[in-house]
Amino acid sequence: MTQPPATPAGCPVPHGRTPLSGPRFQTEPTRLYREMRRDHGAVAPVVLDGDVPAWLVLGYREVHQLTSDPVLFSRDSDLWNQWDRIPDDWPLLPMIGHKQPSILYTVGPRHTERAAMISNALEAVDPFALKRYAEDFADTLIDRFCSKSETDIIADYAMLLPALVLAKIYGLGSEPGYALVGSINDMIDGRERALAGQQHLASSVAGLLADKRAVPGDDVATRMLADPGGFTDEEIAQDLMVMVAAGHQPTADWMGNSLRLMLTDDRFAASLSGGRHSVAEAMNEVLWEDTPTQNVAGRWASRDTHLGGRHIQAGDLLLLGIAAANGDPQVRTDGSSLTGGNNAFLSFGHGEHRCPFPAQETAEVIARTGIEVLLDRLPDLDLAVPAEELTRRPSPWLRGLTDLPVTFTPTPALGGQR
Repeated sequence: MTQPPATPAGCPVPHGRTPLSGPRFQTEPTRLYREMRRDHGAVAPVVLDGDVPAWLVLGYREVHQLTSDPVLFSRDSDLWNQWDRIPDDWPLLPMIGHKQPSILYTVGPRHTERAAMISNALEAVDPFALKRYAEDFADTLIDRFCSKSETDIIADYAMLLPALVLAKIYGLGSEPGYALVGSINDMIDGRERALAGQQHLASSVAGLLADKRAVPGDDVATRMLADPGGFTDEEIAQDLMVMVAAGHQPTADWMGNSLRLMLTDDRFAASLSGGRHSVAEAMNEVLWEDTPTQNVAGRWASRDTHLGGRHIQAGDLLLLGIAAANGDPQVRTDGSSLTGGNNAFLSFGHGEHRCPFPAQETAEVIARTGIEVLLDRLPDLDLAVPAEELTRRPSPWLRGLTDLPVTFTPTPALGGQR
C-alpha cells in the first residue's frame, strides 16, 4: 500500500482536513479537539491514513443526534462512498469494517436479535463468579511482581487482567488469554500489524467455537452457540471477536487511566491507603476526562443531509468523537468535572449500537476489582517517574498509557492462598 507524505496532526492538509493521526493524540488531545472545534465547529473534516476523507463529530448534541437516528446515520459500512479507494491491506480495516458480518455492522431487526443474544449470554455469567475470577487472576498477576519493589502496572497487570477474565468466562482458558493481548493491541492501534492481529484473534475464536461445538461448557461461547436465533458460526465468531477486543483493551485502559489519576491527584490519596470509595469516583471521572474510547468508527450517511451546519453527502463516513463530545463546552459550561455519579458521558456510546449493559457491567467489575486488589496488596504504591514523563500509545481510537512504572514496599506472594 502506498501512503501519501505524512502531515503533522493538527496542520490542515491541502483540502482543509485535519489528519486523524500523529503525536498530538498522545500528548494534547484536549487542546487538539478544542482547536478543531474552533476552526470547524461541531463537525470537523478529517483525513484518515491513505488520504481517506471522513467527518469527526465533536459536539455532544451532534453525537447524540447521530447515534439516535440509525436510519439516516447507518452502521452499514457498505454505504461508504470511498470503498473503491481502499486497498485490501489498509491498516484501519479492522476498525472500519467491510464485509464483516459482526453486530457492529448489522442493522435493523437482525441487529436487535444479535444484541439480545450477546446480552443474554453475558447476563448468564454469575456475578459472584465473575468477581472471584477477577480477584484470583489479579492475585496471580500481583504474585509475579509483589516481591520485587517495582513493576510496570500496564505491561505486568492492566494489560493482562481483562483478557484473562474474559477468556475464562468466554470459554477460552488462561493461556489463550495471555496470547491474545498482543493481537488485540495490534488490531486496535491500526498500524502495520493490525491485519495480522485481526487474523490471530479470528483463528483463536474459530478454534474456541469448534471446541464448544464438540464439548459444550458453562461459558459465553456455548450459550451463544445454543441461542435459538439461528445464527451462523461465522456470525457468532465475528461477534465474539468484537466482544473480546471491545471488552479487553478499553477495560485495560480504564484501569491504567484510573490508576494514573489516583497516583497523580491528591484528591484520591485516601484510596491508596485502603479506602475504596474514591476508586469508583476516579473511574467515573476518567470516563469523562480521560476516556479510553477516544474516537469510534463509525456511521455512514444513507442520504444527503446536514449535521452541525455541515453538508453531509450520502455515503460519507462519520466518526464519533467521544472524548471531544464529553468535553464539549456547550454541555460543560461551568467547567465542572461532572463526576460524583453523573453518568451522562458518551464513553459507552449511545443509541441502539451502544455497548450492551451487561458488557459495561462486566468491564466495570473487572476494572474496579483489579484496582481494589492491587491497592489492597500494595497500599504504598507510588509513581516511579514524574507524572509528566508518562506517555500514551499512538492511537487516535483508544487513549491508554504505554507504561505506568511504580514502586512499592515488597510483600510476599500469596501463592494461590487467599
